[in-house]
Amino acid sequence: ARVGQVIYLGNKMMEYDIPIVKPIGGHGIFVDAKKFLPHLSQDTYPAQTLAAEIYQDSGVRTMERGIVSAGRKANGENYYPKLELVRFTIPRRVYTQAHMDVIAESVARVYENRKNIKGLKMVYEPQYLRFFQAKFEKL
Repeated sequence: ARVGQVIYLGNKMMEYDIPIVKPIGGHGIFVDAKKFLPHLSQDTYPAQTLAAEIYQDSGVRTMERGIVSAGRKANGENYYPKLELVRFTIPRRVYTQAHMDVIAESVARVYENRKNIKGLKMVYEPQYLRFFQAKFEKL
């Protein structure tokens, strides 16, 4: 049933022209934040920005998989991963089809407003696990 929900959500997102990673996975959907927000540089954290915008719109929690998760080199310079993704993981036996509709509709609303999204700046970075504890402000 979960795989069916994931496929349903992926297809709904594609109906709204949301740039997702294909093929659709078995446990979740990955949205391509670089394609979603092409006007943002990696230094403004596009995947983290997208995750925050979706959370503010709908309360749906996602996971950034990009520059924030990649961390820094020993010299303090950011790693710049090729991908900036936002992961929508769907647990088994928890959500209904209506929940999948709410998620897709929220992402579509954020997508419609994408040109007004400016990115984030990191205002606090812990020594370890910055993707869990860092703090950001909107630009």
